[in-house]
Amino acid sequence: QVHVVESGGGLVQAGGSLRLSCAASGNIFSINAMGWYRQAPGKQRELVAVIVSDGSTEYADSVKDRFAISRDNAKNTVYLQMNSLKPEDTAVYYCNTQEKRGLVQYNYWGQGTQVTVSS
Repeated sequence: QVHVVESGGGLVQAGGSLRLSCAASGNIFSINAMGWYRQAPGKQRELVAVIVSDGSTEYADSVKDRFAISRDNAKNTVYLQMNSLKPEDTAVYYCNTQEKRGLVQYNYWGQGTQVTVSS
């Protein structure tokens, strides 16, 4: 079993910054990708950013040039640096870890961390 724990959420004013962290632990075989998703009230969960084992990244258009995802492979940890935050970034942010065992891919989710941006 793989455990995923997020930290770093909180309340910030518009224009401010926050840094989220996510650590995966447990019986890890091979992590393929780690990423961040978010879900605002009344909306579906959406991809924010993802980083693959080769270092390639993908961002939602709404956060490009403001957010940066990075990863420490040795620690199985992923970070999300969020700058120039806007009220519409308010959501619960979830960390996702994708693990591959042979041909089977497993997804593990954290419990989520609240990010609130005040105007």
